[in-house]
Amino acid sequence: MKFTLSWLKDHLDTTASVDEIAEALTDLGLEVEGVENPGAKLAKFTLAKVVHAEQHPDADRLRVCRVETDEGEKQIVCGAPNARAGITVVLAKPGDYVPGIDVTLSVGNIRGVESHGMMASERELELSDEHDGIIELPSGEVGQKFTDWLAENDPAKVDPVIEIAITPNRPDALGVQGIARDLAARGLGTLKSQDSKSVEASFAAPLLVHIDDDTLDGCPVFCGRVIRGVKNGPSPAWLQDRLRAIGLRPINFLVDVTNFFTYDRNRPLHVFDMAKVSGDLRVHRAAGGEELLALDGKTYTLQAGQMVISDENGPESLAGIMGGEETGCQDDTTDVFVESAYWDPVQIAYTGRALKVNSDARYRFERGVDPAFTSTGLDLAVSMILDVAGGEASEMIVAGEVPDVSRAYKLDAKRVISLVGMEIPEAEQRQTLTALGFRMEGTMAHVPSWRPDVLGEADLVEEVARVASLTKLQGVPLARVQAGVPRPILSPMQKREQIARRTAAALGYNECVTYSFIDSKAAELFGGGDDATMLANPISSEMSHMRPALLPGLLQAAARNQARGYMDMALFEVGAAFHGGEPEEQHLLISGLLVGRTGPKDVHGASRPVDLYDAKADAEAVLSAIGAPAKMQILRGANEWWHPGRHGKMCLGPKKVLGIFGELHPKVLRELDVKGPAVAFTIWPEEVPLPRKSGASRGAMVMSDLQAVERDFAFVVNDDVQALDLMNAAAGADKALIEDVRLFDEFIGGSLGEGKKSLAITVRLQPSDKTLKEKDIEAVAAKIIEKVGKATGGVLRG
Repeated sequence: MKFTLSWLKDHLDTTASVDEIAEALTDLGLEVEGVENPGAKLAKFTLAKVVHAEQHPDADRLRVCRVETDEGEKQIVCGAPNARAGITVVLAKPGDYVPGIDVTLSVGNIRGVESHGMMASERELELSDEHDGIIELPSGEVGQKFTDWLAENDPAKVDPVIEIAITPNRPDALGVQGIARDLAARGLGTLKSQDSKSVEASFAAPLLVHIDDDTLDGCPVFCGRVIRGVKNGPSPAWLQDRLRAIGLRPINFLVDVTNFFTYDRNRPLHVFDMAKVSGDLRVHRAAGGEELLALDGKTYTLQAGQMVISDENGPESLAGIMGGEETGCQDDTTDVFVESAYWDPVQIAYTGRALKVNSDARYRFERGVDPAFTSTGLDLAVSMILDVAGGEASEMIVAGEVPDVSRAYKLDAKRVISLVGMEIPEAEQRQTLTALGFRMEGTMAHVPSWRPDVLGEADLVEEVARVASLTKLQGVPLARVQAGVPRPILSPMQKREQIARRTAAALGYNECVTYSFIDSKAAELFGGGDDATMLANPISSEMSHMRPALLPGLLQAAARNQARGYMDMALFEVGAAFHGGEPEEQHLLISGLLVGRTGPKDVHGASRPVDLYDAKADAEAVLSAIGAPAKMQILRGANEWWHPGRHGKMCLGPKKVLGIFGELHPKVLRELDVKGPAVAFTIWPEEVPLPRKSGASRGAMVMSDLQAVERDFAFVVNDDVQALDLMNAAAGADKALIEDVRLFDEFIGGSLGEGKKSLAITVRLQPSDKTLKEKDIEAVAAKIIEKVGKATGGVLRG
C-alpha cells in the first residue's frame, strides 16, 4: 500500500515529520517497507539565470551560455533549443549526480569549449519524460534551492511516498483514510471529518439491475448511477500526480476516479460505457464456458459458479475483480454507469485464484471492504465526476440490501493486564476505541463496519494495546507458585523428543524442519496421497497432501543438496506424520537418513559407502536413549518403500513395532532423484513402553562375582532358515543361565552342498549362585543343540 504525505494530510491534520509518521505506523502494526523522498535526489540543484547565449563556434546545435550562479558567472555549453538569455534554469554543478542520466558531472570540454556544469531538463531530473528542452522557471532567485522552489510552486514533485505492508486482517488500512485514523488515535494529529456528499438526481435510471437469488450470498448489495453528458479526457494534474506517485499510470479521468477511491477510501468502483451496454444488467453465477475479454487484454474462460455482471449480450465484467474491455470507458465516452457493490471475500478469492487474475479490486474485496460505505462511496465518486467532467446523474439504483455486520463486545479494562501485561486506565481504553471508530455504550463496544477482523473481547484488548504501543511493555518475572525447585512440566513424550534430538545430533546428524505438506507423487510412494490427507486449498501443487512419513521431506532435502554438489549427508527430523484428515489422525516419528559415504575423506581408508548396519546402529542408539528395552526382535516384512531384502523391523513381538531400519528401495530413490547409496531409520517413540516406575534416580546396577562362560556353536540349516529363529531357539534352552546369544558368521557353499548354509553363534552363560562346572556347561549345550534342532532342523557342523 503506497500513499504520499500530502494525500495523508487530506485526511489527517498533522505537523509530524515523515520519520515520525513512519515510526508510528510500524509501531501500530502497519510496517513501513520504505519511504521514497523525491526531494532527496534534487537537494543539490540550485536556480541560475542565463545572462548571454551565443552560437558554438564549432557546432550548429550547441550554444555557449554565460550563466549567473550563486558562485559567480559560469560558462556552460548547452544543446537545448530553448537555451537563451533571460530564462531562469535549474543548474547542476561539477560534482553533482544527475539521476536521469546516471552521471556525476565534471568540468567538460565540448568541441574545444569548457563547460562548467549543465542546465537540466525534466527527464534528466526524473520529474517527467519531457526532454524537448531545459527547464524554464517562471520565477525564482539565483542560488535558491530547486527543492525549495518546488515546495512553494509544485509540491507534488517533492511529495514523499510511504509504502507499508498490510497484513490480511487489516483491510481498513488499504485506504488512506484508514491509515490516518490509526495515526490520529495514536496522537499524531486530528482526523479530518469527511462529509458525505448527496447527489441530486436529474432523471430516472434508464436501466435496471437484478441479482439472481443464488447469488445474493456472493453479492448482497449492488448500487449504481447513470451519468449523462460526461466530458471525459485527461485527469486534473493533482489526480495524475497522486496516481503516478504510487506507481499507477493515469488513463483517463473516469478510470482514474475509480483508482483514486480504491486507494483513498478502500472502495473499488467500476465505470461502464452506457453506449456499449445492451439492456439491463444482471448479477449472476456463470454456467461455465463463457468467455470474457477483460481490461488487461486477456480472455478468461469462466468456470461454473463464478460471479459475473452481464447484459443482454453476455458477461460484461468479472464481478469484484476486473471489468470487461467491451464496456470500458474511452476518451469519447459521454454516458456512463458507475457501479459500487459489496462482494463476498471468500468467493472473490476462489474466482481470482482459479482464473489467476490479480487486480487492486480483488486484493481489497477478498480481504473485506466496508459494506456500509457502498452507497456513500458511490455518491462521492459521482460527485467528483460531476464537478470535473460535468453531466447530470440519475437516481441511485439499489439491488439487494446492505448486509448486517453489526456486533458488540464487552470491554473489560482488566483484561489488558491479564492478556498483554500493560496497565492502561479504563478512560484511555475507551478513548482509544472511540478514536478508532468504535461506538461505546456502557461497557459494550460496537465494532465499526470497516473492521471485519474484530471478532471478540480479546481483539478489543489488541486494539488498545497496539495504539498505546507495545514498546512500553516491560518484562516482569512470573511469581513463584511455591518455594523450592518447581516440578517438571514436560510430559514423557516431550522428554523423549528432546532426548531423541540430542542423541541424533550427537551421532552426527543435521536436523531438518521440512514442510508437513508434500506433493501427491511423493506421498503415494510412502503409502499416502489419498483424499483424506489432500488439502482443500494448497499453497502450490508441490504441497497438495499431508505427509504420511518424514522420509519424503528428508529425501527431497537430500536431492536439493546433491543438485548443489553435496553428496554425503546425515539428516534427521522429529515431527508429526498423518494417516488421516482428522486432528487425532497423526503420529509422532523420528527419522534419520544417511546418503553417500561415511567417515572423513581426508583419512586414508576411513571413508566407505553407508550401509544398513549404520542405520541399525543409529536407530538402536536413539531407541536406547529414549528408554526402549535392550532386547528386541529384528523381523522382516516392512513397507514397500524399503529394500525387500535389506531392512529390519525392530519389534517387541510381531505386532509391536518400535522402528524400522534399512536401505530405501531403488525405485523410491529414482523417483525422488536421490543418488544412492541411501539408508534410513524411522522410530515410533509413542510405541516405546513407558517405565513401570518413574523417578529421578537410576536403577541399581547388578554385577555378578561369578565368571561368565561363552561357547560357540555352528549349525548347518536349510538356506531359508532365518538366523533370528535359530538365535531365539538357542536363547530359550535355559533362560536362567543364558544371558546373550550373538550371530558371528554365516557360510554358504563349499562342502555344505546346495540349499544349505552354516550359522555360527556365541552363547554367553552367566551363573548367579555358583561357578559353572564342565558338566553344567555340557548340559546347557545339549539343551541348545536339542532346541535348535527342533526349531530349525539344524545339526552341528562336523
